[in-house]
Amino acid sequence: MRLKSGIWVAAYIRRCQTEGVQAVLRRRGADEAGAVFIKIARLDGTADVYGPAPQSSFDGARPSDRMFIRSLKAQPAPEADAEAYLGRQIKFDPDIWIVEVEDRDGRSFLDTVVA
Repeated sequence: MRLKSGIWVAAYIRRCQTEGVQAVLRRRGADEAGAVFIKIARLDGTADVYGPAPQSSFDGARPSDRMFIRSLKAQPAPEADAEAYLGRQIKFDPDIWIVEVEDRDGRSFLDTVVA
């Protein structure tokens, strides 16, 4: 069984904070199963964005894990490109969650990132 998005997001923000990194919830989505996007602001005008991995990335051994992919071709990308991408995602699915992390080193603290 997969964790509700709200619980996962709260745990992720807590993890970032324990690493000494600022993370805030920018957009609250559907609590049950809203897609989660993570924006890593590098504080130099660039950002990385991670979004949900496609279902084809999951295997039978760990079907309930949340997996992420890099959402932009260039990472880091100009912050304006990251914001434009997130804006398009909101138009496509208004139930998404957006967490913004501020880290000069671009650390995501995501356990599962699919290349």
